[in-house]
Amino acid sequence: MVFLAFLTDAIAKKRVLILSQARNGKVHDKRAHDEDDLAGSVPEEIPIEVDLGFQGLQKQYDNIRLPHRKPKGGELNESQKEENRILSSSRVVCENAFAGVKRYNAVSQVYRNRIVDFDDRLMLTCAGLWNFYLMAA
Repeated sequence: MVFLAFLTDAIAKKRVLILSQARNGKVHDKRAHDEDDLAGSVPEEIPIEVDLGFQGLQKQYDNIRLPHRKPKGGELNESQKEENRILSSSRVVCENAFAGVKRYNAVSQVYRNRIVDFDDRLMLTCAGLWNFYLMAA
């Protein structure tokens, strides 16, 4: 079985803006980002909200918003918890956009096609259909 991973970015309207190339197997989010350098293509005045899978990215870019990590054997204070809640509520829009793309089962089922780069074209087509659906609704 082959798993394909895509990194996406979405805005408040749940539209898909950026797609990374598909990767075979399990690839860590940070490694996939480093290969494509998606954050480098985003202007610095636009904040990029990521999850803890991108730990270390805030050292490379100033516009990265990363949730606070619970210290070992400790707890987050109330302001850190509130910041994490705000960040997760805005990041959930990206997850909703990805769920909308997955409505087209072609990208959520096991992929068996052997045509070169067809997986990327399929994901791009489904993301385009999702964006069109949002504009038409």
